[in-house]
Amino acid sequence: MAKKTKTTVKTEKKPRFQKTKSFFGSRQTQTILGLFVMLFSIFLIISFISYLFNWQDDQSQLSNFTDKNTTVKNLLGKMGASISHFFIYKNFGVASLFLPVLLFFSGFFIFLKGSIKRVLKSWGWGILGILWISISFGFLANRNSLLAGIIGFEMNIYLQQFLGKTGLILVLLFLIVSYLVIRFKLTPEVIKTSFFTVKNNNNETIIEDISNENKYPLSELTEDKPSATKEKPNESNFTIQDNSSKELDITLKHNPEPEEVKIAVDQIVEENHVDENLSDKLVKDFGEFDPTLELSNYKFPTLNLLRDYNESISVDQEELEGHKNKIVETLNNYNIGIERIKATVGPTVTLYEIVPVAGIRISKIKNLEDDIALSLSAMGIRIIAPIPGKGTIGIEVPNKKPTMVSMKSVISSTKFQNSEMELPIALGKTISNETFVVDLAKMPHLLMAGATGQGKSVGLNAVLTSLLYKKHPAEVKFVLVDPKKVELTLFNKIERHYLAKLPDLDDAIITDTTKVINTLNSLCIEMDARYDLLKLAMVRNIKEYNVKFKSRKLNPNDGHKFLPYIVLVIDEFADLIMTAGKEIETPIARLAQLARAIGIHLIVATQRPSVNVITGIIKANFPARAAFRVTSKIDSRTILDSSGADQLIGRGDMLFSNGNDLIRLQCAFVDTPEVEKITDFIGSQRAYPEAYLLPEYSGDEIGTSLDINISERDLLFRDAALVIVHAQQGSASLLQRKLKLGYNRAGRLIDQLEAAGIVGPFEGSKARQVLISDEMALNQLLDNEPK
Repeated sequence: MAKKTKTTVKTEKKPRFQKTKSFFGSRQTQTILGLFVMLFSIFLIISFISYLFNWQDDQSQLSNFTDKNTTVKNLLGKMGASISHFFIYKNFGVASLFLPVLLFFSGFFIFLKGSIKRVLKSWGWGILGILWISISFGFLANRNSLLAGIIGFEMNIYLQQFLGKTGLILVLLFLIVSYLVIRFKLTPEVIKTSFFTVKNNNNETIIEDISNENKYPLSELTEDKPSATKEKPNESNFTIQDNSSKELDITLKHNPEPEEVKIAVDQIVEENHVDENLSDKLVKDFGEFDPTLELSNYKFPTLNLLRDYNESISVDQEELEGHKNKIVETLNNYNIGIERIKATVGPTVTLYEIVPVAGIRISKIKNLEDDIALSLSAMGIRIIAPIPGKGTIGIEVPNKKPTMVSMKSVISSTKFQNSEMELPIALGKTISNETFVVDLAKMPHLLMAGATGQGKSVGLNAVLTSLLYKKHPAEVKFVLVDPKKVELTLFNKIERHYLAKLPDLDDAIITDTTKVINTLNSLCIEMDARYDLLKLAMVRNIKEYNVKFKSRKLNPNDGHKFLPYIVLVIDEFADLIMTAGKEIETPIARLAQLARAIGIHLIVATQRPSVNVITGIIKANFPARAAFRVTSKIDSRTILDSSGADQLIGRGDMLFSNGNDLIRLQCAFVDTPEVEKITDFIGSQRAYPEAYLLPEYSGDEIGTSLDINISERDLLFRDAALVIVHAQQGSASLLQRKLKLGYNRAGRLIDQLEAAGIVGPFEGSKARQVLISDEMALNQLLDNEPK
């Protein structure tokens, strides 16, 4: 019975197989299939070529594939843009152009002869060639995934980690040579035969081509020019001729360091009077100074380190129409007529623009904010009356289903990628769903505020992530202040790449108030030193200075060096003001007033935007403000000088002001695991020997006998002495914690304890030595003091 069953199954399958075989064996089927494959290959090649010219414009539209209003520039429409994006951007890069070629010849042979046996071997070689080209472009192009594609770029990174850079070069060379040998049967004998055949035809021409590097005629190669053949390929002869027709030859490496050029120039100056075009000659012979040379193999973080989110905005027509009708109805109840109304849907907020009939006062509509919010049953209503630059009044209404704005979408946007800004920051997206990018160098400082949990820390991470994706470690340094000790700790991994700190600090993330004060004062010293360099270089700002330095017009022997931008980030400003007061406010105000021109920029964030934290001096020097949701109108006016921040809906909903108009944004979301991946990626690469060191600052706490008069001692002097003796640790921060004091009072107590001989002198970052061993010895000391 089993055998019969098997036989039955076989007899059932055989006719189906024969039908399939006969269908594809039909000449009509082969003709149609071949024609289709050829036309499809033409479709691909046109879409691929069009994509190479329009990919930056079309890339941002791919997420709205089904939207009728979305248009693309690709010659073959959305389908062509999507297929091209898949093959070129996400897979093999420009090597994908070989796919349509292989497809065309496959279709041609099917159409002509009904067989593809002649091209099957070509497909095998073609796929290998595509992979080889993609990996090679990934090796050469470094960051540009359009050339290499994601597959080429990622395989290049993996192979470099597995084989090393030199190993990968050897493997790629071996593969291309193997291909030439196998595919075209090239052997040393074949090359030798071909070479001598050409040589016999034109002997002189071939030898001249071979000796082209030396630029000498054949007759002179063996006579008086031995140096021509022995010259090292990594060296060049540098000749400068002065007005007295003397020449001085100096051998230097290509792209020399400033010290090497300085030695050469000093040698010339000693023996000749060099003209003013010396720097032009240096640039011509050696090129501009490259500040990134020390970390020339540094790779920027890749986009795949960031998460993808569903960012398609779902437009609910019923919700839009319902809100429009309720707005019109509410205004009609107060005898306010509307000529027209239109809606612009954003990620979290929809903007309704209305044009009232003539004769209606704008203030009348503005006063109806609460009434409109009541009619729409929504929180976060904001009325813009009028919208700047338009003859309309705006009513912002939160969407019932807000859309997440990912950091990946704003970083990958054309606007950010093609930005020519000095310090570009991608904050998020506007109501019209456009990526919002600003230049920190032009702000020049940013003040951020928002209640707990409203997105302020995520906003700080978005700022730092933007700069990490755009600026090389040689171009920007961060000074991170984190009194909460948990928000910025992940950036410790990139200390030797991007962070700056005082020489005596173990941890680059500053958490202790004393160290914050010293760091701020150190930045003031750095600022003054940089201004001296600008004065000496006769330029007005850091951009002009660095251009002049890279053009080799400034001598490092005079103290000149390439100046990176320094970004000071303070996560919780209110805590510092509460504990240190003027000692924090004074250097912050000084930096905010003067540091712009020399490339030091401040980002200050706080949960409490009250007037005793954000003082008039601070506000005056921070024209750029970013406000997340706050709890009261007073806080909103403190941070923005107007209401509105109290009407935000939270979760990254923010208002941004750069001195003029308020712009409502949805802040880009970057999660802690994403930041961790980015810092791990950067931290795993070769780094500088140490973090960027700021100038040393000893501080004012070198106090000695400032308070010898016993009658002027603090009322808590004895309590403070007991705390210090019991803990056997002499520090102001200990007194702050134990006695709940401010930093100033704790510092004065430490000075008084030193004058009394209870603690030793100031020893930098170390705690002071306690000179009294126990409470009994302390009582004996204090009781025997002269009254």
